[in-house]
Amino acid sequence: MKKRRLALAVMGFLFVFAPLARSETLQQANEVLFDQLARVHGLSPAQMQQVRSIFQRSGYIGQGNPRITRHPMTPSECQARVPGGATGYDDARNRRICGDRYMAPLYDPRLENPSDAKACIDQFEFPNIPCTYPVVWVKAREAAEICAAVGKRLCDAHEWEGACAGALEPPDYRFGSGSVAAMRQAHNAKYGASKNWAYGNAYKKGVCAAASQKSATCGGGGYNSCGSNTYPAGSFPGCKSALGVYDQHGNAAEHMNLPLTPDQMASAGSRKLGVTEMKGSWFIFDRYYAHPDWCRWRAPYWHGSPVMSQSSHANYHLGFRCCKTID
Repeated sequence: MKKRRLALAVMGFLFVFAPLARSETLQQANEVLFDQLARVHGLSPAQMQQVRSIFQRSGYIGQGNPRITRHPMTPSECQARVPGGATGYDDARNRRICGDRYMAPLYDPRLENPSDAKACIDQFEFPNIPCTYPVVWVKAREAAEICAAVGKRLCDAHEWEGACAGALEPPDYRFGSGSVAAMRQAHNAKYGASKNWAYGNAYKKGVCAAASQKSATCGGGGYNSCGSNTYPAGSFPGCKSALGVYDQHGNAAEHMNLPLTPDQMASAGSRKLGVTEMKGSWFIFDRYYAHPDWCRWRAPYWHGSPVMSQSSHANYHLGFRCCKTID
Protein backbone atom coordinates (compact mmCIF):
# COMPACT_ATOMS: atom_id res chain seq x y z
CA MET A 1 0.00 0.00 0.00
CA LYS A 2 2.82 2.36 0.87
CA LYS A 3 4.46 1.70 -2.51
CA ARG A 4 1.13 2.34 -4.24
CA ARG A 5 0.70 5.70 -2.46
CA LEU A 6 4.27 6.66 -3.41
CA ALA A 7 3.63 5.75 -7.03
CA LEU A 8 0.46 7.83 -7.08
CA ALA A 9 2.29 10.75 -5.50
CA VAL A 10 4.99 10.58 -8.16
CA MET A 11 2.34 10.43 -10.89
CA GLY A 12 0.66 13.47 -9.37
CA PHE A 13 3.95 15.38 -9.35
CA LEU A 14 4.51 14.55 -13.00
CA PHE A 15 0.97 15.59 -13.88
CA VAL A 16 1.43 18.99 -12.25
CA PHE A 17 4.92 19.72 -13.50
CA ALA A 18 5.24 17.86 -16.79
CA PRO A 19 4.42 20.05 -19.81
CA LEU A 20 1.16 19.33 -21.58
CA ALA A 21 1.44 18.03 -25.13
CA ARG A 22 0.71 20.58 -27.83
CA SER A 23 -0.90 19.81 -31.14
CA GLU A 24 1.37 22.19 -33.08
CA THR A 25 4.47 20.54 -34.53
CA LEU A 26 7.83 22.18 -35.14
CA GLN A 27 7.19 22.01 -38.89
CA GLN A 28 3.85 23.77 -38.52
CA ALA A 29 5.36 26.46 -36.32
CA ASN A 30 8.18 26.97 -38.81
CA GLU A 31 5.73 27.39 -41.68
CA VAL A 32 4.26 30.39 -39.86
CA LEU A 33 7.78 31.71 -39.32
CA PHE A 34 8.69 31.26 -43.00
CA ASP A 35 5.60 33.23 -44.03
CA GLN A 36 6.62 36.07 -41.70
CA LEU A 37 10.19 36.07 -43.02
CA ALA A 38 9.11 36.29 -46.65
CA ARG A 39 6.49 38.94 -46.00
CA VAL A 40 8.37 41.23 -43.59
CA HIS A 41 11.80 41.08 -45.20
CA GLY A 42 10.71 40.64 -48.82
CA LEU A 43 12.74 37.48 -49.35
CA SER A 44 12.60 35.85 -52.75
CA PRO A 45 11.38 32.26 -53.34
CA ALA A 46 15.00 31.23 -53.94
CA GLN A 47 16.10 32.76 -50.63
CA MET A 48 13.24 31.13 -48.78
CA GLN A 49 14.10 27.76 -50.30
CA GLN A 50 17.63 28.09 -48.94
CA VAL A 51 16.33 28.98 -45.48
CA ARG A 52 13.85 26.09 -45.53
CA SER A 53 16.51 23.60 -46.52
CA ILE A 54 18.77 24.64 -43.62
CA PHE A 55 15.91 24.32 -41.12
CA GLN A 56 14.81 20.97 -42.54
CA ARG A 57 18.33 19.56 -42.60
CA SER A 58 18.64 20.35 -38.91
CA GLY A 59 15.31 19.02 -37.71
CA TYR A 60 15.60 21.14 -34.52
CA ILE A 61 15.91 24.79 -35.59
CA GLY A 62 12.87 26.87 -34.71
CA GLN A 63 11.45 28.99 -31.91
CA GLY A 64 11.75 26.11 -29.44
CA ASN A 65 10.20 22.68 -29.07
CA PRO A 66 6.45 23.51 -29.33
CA ARG A 67 5.54 20.56 -27.11
CA ILE A 68 7.26 21.91 -24.00
CA THR A 69 8.06 25.59 -24.60
CA ARG A 70 6.06 28.01 -22.44
CA HIS A 71 6.59 31.61 -23.49
CA PRO A 72 5.93 34.11 -20.65
CA MET A 73 4.45 36.69 -23.03
CA THR A 74 2.43 36.54 -26.25
CA PRO A 75 3.15 38.55 -29.41
CA SER A 76 -0.11 40.48 -28.83
CA GLU A 77 0.99 41.41 -25.32
CA CYS A 78 4.32 42.55 -26.76
CA GLN A 79 2.61 44.78 -29.30
CA ALA A 80 0.59 46.40 -26.53
CA ARG A 81 3.83 47.27 -24.68
CA VAL A 82 5.67 48.75 -27.66
CA PRO A 83 5.12 52.44 -28.49
CA GLY A 84 3.34 52.55 -31.84
CA GLY A 85 3.00 48.75 -31.90
CA ALA A 86 5.57 46.54 -33.60
CA THR A 87 5.64 48.85 -36.64
CA GLY A 88 7.01 51.59 -34.38
CA TYR A 89 10.41 49.94 -34.66
CA ASP A 90 10.56 50.44 -38.45
CA ASP A 91 12.94 53.42 -38.89
CA ALA A 92 12.87 54.95 -42.38
CA ARG A 93 16.36 56.48 -42.03
CA ASN A 94 17.89 53.20 -40.97
CA ARG A 95 16.13 51.40 -43.80
CA ARG A 96 17.66 53.81 -46.31
CA ILE A 97 21.14 53.30 -44.88
CA CYS A 98 20.96 49.55 -44.34
CA GLY A 99 18.72 48.51 -47.23
CA ASP A 100 16.46 46.35 -45.03
CA ARG A 101 13.90 46.68 -42.28
CA TYR A 102 14.87 46.52 -38.62
CA MET A 103 18.60 47.07 -38.97
CA ALA A 104 20.79 49.61 -37.17
CA PRO A 105 23.90 51.32 -38.60
CA LEU A 106 27.16 50.52 -36.78
CA TYR A 107 29.32 53.59 -36.17
CA ASP A 108 30.92 55.64 -33.41
CA PRO A 109 28.63 58.60 -32.52
CA ARG A 110 31.60 60.39 -30.96
CA LEU A 111 33.30 60.62 -34.36
CA GLU A 112 30.77 59.72 -37.05
CA ASN A 113 27.22 60.07 -38.30
CA PRO A 114 24.88 57.14 -39.09
CA SER A 115 25.48 57.69 -42.80
CA ASP A 116 29.19 56.97 -42.25
CA ALA A 117 28.44 53.38 -41.23
CA LYS A 118 30.09 50.60 -43.23
CA ALA A 119 27.96 47.87 -41.67
CA CYS A 120 24.57 47.35 -40.06
CA ILE A 121 23.30 44.87 -37.47
CA ASP A 122 19.86 43.37 -36.96
CA GLN A 123 17.97 45.22 -34.26
CA PHE A 124 16.48 41.94 -33.04
CA GLU A 125 17.54 38.32 -32.83
CA PHE A 126 16.74 36.29 -35.94
CA PRO A 127 14.19 36.33 -37.56
CA ASN A 128 14.69 40.04 -36.82
CA ILE A 129 10.98 40.75 -36.55
CA PRO A 130 9.68 42.68 -33.53
CA CYS A 131 7.24 40.85 -31.26
CA THR A 132 8.30 37.50 -32.74
CA TYR A 133 10.09 34.79 -30.75
CA PRO A 134 13.79 34.31 -31.53
CA VAL A 135 15.02 31.25 -33.41
CA VAL A 136 17.06 28.82 -31.29
CA TRP A 137 18.56 25.31 -31.50
CA VAL A 138 20.80 26.59 -34.29
CA LYS A 139 24.47 25.73 -34.70
CA ALA A 140 27.00 28.46 -35.50
CA ARG A 141 27.47 26.98 -38.97
CA GLU A 142 23.73 27.04 -39.60
CA ALA A 143 23.50 30.63 -38.32
CA ALA A 144 26.20 31.68 -40.81
CA GLU A 145 24.37 29.83 -43.61
CA ILE A 146 21.01 31.39 -42.77
CA CYS A 147 22.51 34.89 -42.64
CA ALA A 148 24.07 34.29 -46.08
CA ALA A 149 20.76 33.00 -47.44
CA VAL A 150 19.00 36.26 -46.53
CA GLY A 151 21.76 38.44 -48.00
CA LYS A 152 23.65 39.13 -44.78
CA ARG A 153 26.49 37.55 -42.78
CA LEU A 154 27.36 36.48 -39.28
CA CYS A 155 28.59 39.40 -37.16
CA ASP A 156 32.14 39.66 -35.88
CA ALA A 157 32.40 39.86 -32.09
CA HIS A 158 33.49 43.52 -32.05
CA GLU A 159 30.44 44.53 -34.13
CA TRP A 160 28.03 42.95 -31.63
CA GLU A 161 29.93 44.55 -28.77
CA GLY A 162 29.89 47.99 -30.37
CA ALA A 163 26.17 47.70 -31.09
CA CYS A 164 25.60 46.94 -27.41
CA ALA A 165 28.01 49.49 -25.94
CA GLY A 166 26.69 52.28 -28.18
CA ALA A 167 29.84 52.89 -30.21
CA LEU A 168 31.60 50.76 -32.80
CA GLU A 169 35.30 50.79 -31.97
CA PRO A 170 38.20 49.36 -34.02
CA PRO A 171 38.56 45.57 -33.76
CA ASP A 172 40.39 44.35 -30.66
CA TYR A 173 41.19 40.68 -31.21
CA ARG A 174 44.83 40.55 -29.99
CA PHE A 175 45.92 38.33 -32.87
CA GLY A 176 49.03 36.35 -31.99
CA SER A 177 48.25 36.16 -28.26
CA GLY A 178 48.87 32.43 -28.31
CA SER A 179 45.41 31.07 -27.52
CA VAL A 180 41.72 31.93 -27.61
CA ALA A 181 41.74 32.25 -23.81
CA ALA A 182 44.67 34.68 -23.87
CA MET A 183 42.96 36.80 -26.56
CA ARG A 184 39.82 37.06 -24.49
CA GLN A 185 41.62 37.71 -21.23
CA ALA A 186 43.57 40.63 -22.71
CA HIS A 187 40.44 42.08 -24.28
CA ASN A 188 38.41 41.80 -21.06
CA ALA A 189 41.22 43.40 -19.05
CA LYS A 190 41.22 46.37 -21.44
CA TYR A 191 37.49 47.03 -21.17
CA GLY A 192 36.80 45.76 -17.65
CA ALA A 193 37.23 49.14 -15.98
CA SER A 194 34.62 50.78 -18.25
CA LYS A 195 32.05 47.98 -18.50
CA ASN A 196 28.52 48.90 -19.47
CA TRP A 197 25.23 47.34 -20.47
CA ALA A 198 23.05 48.39 -23.40
CA TYR A 199 20.79 50.37 -21.04
CA GLY A 200 23.42 51.91 -18.75
CA ASN A 201 26.52 51.53 -16.61
CA ALA A 202 25.15 49.06 -14.04
CA TYR A 203 23.35 45.74 -14.26
CA LYS A 204 19.62 46.06 -13.54
CA LYS A 205 16.90 43.48 -13.17
CA GLY A 206 13.56 43.92 -14.88
CA VAL A 207 14.91 45.96 -17.79
CA CYS A 208 15.39 43.13 -20.29
CA ALA A 209 13.72 39.83 -21.24
CA ALA A 210 15.44 37.93 -18.43
CA ALA A 211 12.74 37.04 -15.89
CA SER A 212 11.51 33.82 -17.49
CA GLN A 213 12.54 30.41 -16.16
CA LYS A 214 13.76 27.01 -17.21
CA SER A 215 11.35 24.15 -17.74
CA ALA A 216 10.90 22.02 -14.63
CA THR A 217 12.22 19.07 -16.64
CA CYS A 218 15.35 20.88 -17.83
CA GLY A 219 18.60 19.65 -16.36
CA GLY A 220 21.75 20.18 -18.36
CA GLY A 221 19.87 20.61 -21.61
CA GLY A 222 17.98 18.61 -24.20
CA TYR A 223 15.43 19.23 -26.94
CA ASN A 224 12.77 17.10 -25.29
CA SER A 225 13.34 18.44 -21.76
CA CYS A 226 14.19 22.15 -22.09
CA GLY A 227 11.64 24.62 -23.36
CA SER A 228 12.86 27.78 -25.09
CA ASN A 229 10.83 30.00 -22.77
CA THR A 230 11.74 33.26 -24.48
CA TYR A 231 9.87 36.54 -24.79
CA PRO A 232 8.85 38.14 -28.10
CA ALA A 233 11.69 40.23 -29.50
CA GLY A 234 11.61 43.87 -28.45
CA SER A 235 9.01 43.33 -25.74
CA PHE A 236 11.18 45.31 -23.30
CA PRO A 237 11.62 48.70 -25.02
CA GLY A 238 14.09 49.83 -22.34
CA CYS A 239 16.47 47.01 -23.25
CA LYS A 240 17.91 49.06 -26.08
CA SER A 241 21.40 50.30 -26.86
CA ALA A 242 22.27 53.83 -27.90
CA LEU A 243 22.57 52.52 -31.49
CA GLY A 244 19.02 51.17 -31.35
CA VAL A 245 19.69 47.44 -30.91
CA TYR A 246 17.42 45.33 -28.66
CA ASP A 247 17.63 42.20 -26.50
CA GLN A 248 21.40 41.89 -26.32
CA HIS A 249 20.76 41.05 -22.68
CA GLY A 250 18.12 38.42 -21.98
CA ASN A 251 16.02 36.37 -24.41
CA ALA A 252 18.49 34.23 -26.42
CA ALA A 253 22.27 34.16 -26.24
CA GLU A 254 23.77 34.68 -29.70
CA HIS A 255 26.35 33.11 -31.99
CA MET A 256 29.01 35.50 -33.32
CA ASN A 257 32.29 35.05 -35.18
CA LEU A 258 35.55 35.44 -33.23
CA PRO A 259 38.37 35.72 -35.78
CA LEU A 260 41.73 34.26 -34.75
CA THR A 261 43.58 35.82 -37.70
CA PRO A 262 42.87 38.90 -39.83
CA ASP A 263 41.72 36.75 -42.75
CA GLN A 264 38.85 35.35 -40.63
CA MET A 265 37.05 38.68 -40.17
CA ALA A 266 33.58 38.61 -41.74
CA SER A 267 33.50 42.42 -41.53
CA ALA A 268 36.54 42.52 -43.83
CA GLY A 269 34.79 40.38 -46.44
CA SER A 270 36.28 37.03 -45.47
CA ARG A 271 34.30 33.83 -45.86
CA LYS A 272 36.89 31.96 -43.82
CA LEU A 273 35.42 32.43 -40.36
CA GLY A 274 37.03 31.92 -36.95
CA VAL A 275 35.60 30.26 -33.83
CA THR A 276 32.28 30.66 -32.07
CA GLU A 277 31.74 33.52 -29.65
CA MET A 278 28.48 33.25 -27.71
CA LYS A 279 27.37 36.74 -26.78
CA GLY A 280 24.91 38.27 -24.35
CA SER A 281 22.76 36.57 -21.77
CA TRP A 282 19.53 34.61 -21.86
CA PHE A 283 16.01 34.44 -20.55
CA ILE A 284 16.67 33.44 -16.89
CA PHE A 285 19.38 35.96 -15.98
CA ASP A 286 17.23 37.99 -13.58
CA ARG A 287 16.75 34.75 -11.62
CA TYR A 288 20.18 33.20 -12.12
CA TYR A 289 23.09 35.38 -13.20
CA ALA A 290 25.08 32.60 -14.86
CA HIS A 291 28.04 34.68 -16.11
CA PRO A 292 29.01 38.30 -16.84
CA ASP A 293 27.10 39.87 -19.72
CA TRP A 294 28.40 43.42 -20.01
CA CYS A 295 28.62 44.62 -23.58
CA ARG A 296 32.27 44.10 -24.48
CA TRP A 297 32.83 41.01 -22.32
CA ARG A 298 34.16 37.99 -24.18
CA ALA A 299 33.24 34.61 -22.78
CA PRO A 300 35.65 31.81 -21.93
CA TYR A 301 35.97 29.18 -24.61
CA TRP A 302 32.59 27.52 -23.90
CA HIS A 303 31.55 24.89 -26.45
CA GLY A 304 34.36 26.25 -28.57
CA SER A 305 34.66 25.13 -32.17
CA PRO A 306 35.25 26.64 -35.59
CA VAL A 307 32.12 28.48 -36.71
CA MET A 308 31.82 26.30 -39.80
CA SER A 309 32.25 23.01 -37.94
CA GLN A 310 29.47 20.50 -38.55
CA SER A 311 29.38 19.87 -34.79
CA SER A 312 29.25 23.45 -33.49
CA HIS A 313 27.07 23.95 -30.44
CA ALA A 314 23.27 24.36 -30.37
CA ASN A 315 20.82 24.53 -27.48
CA TYR A 316 17.49 25.81 -26.22
CA HIS A 317 18.64 29.33 -25.28
CA LEU A 318 21.11 30.00 -28.09
CA GLY A 319 20.19 31.96 -31.20
CA PHE A 320 21.86 34.58 -33.40
CA ARG A 321 21.47 37.83 -35.27
CA CYS A 322 23.00 38.92 -38.58
CA CYS A 323 25.11 41.80 -39.80
CA LYS A 324 25.40 43.29 -43.26
CA THR A 325 28.25 45.11 -44.99
CA ILE A 326 27.07 48.21 -46.84
CA ASP A 327 28.77 50.33 -49.50
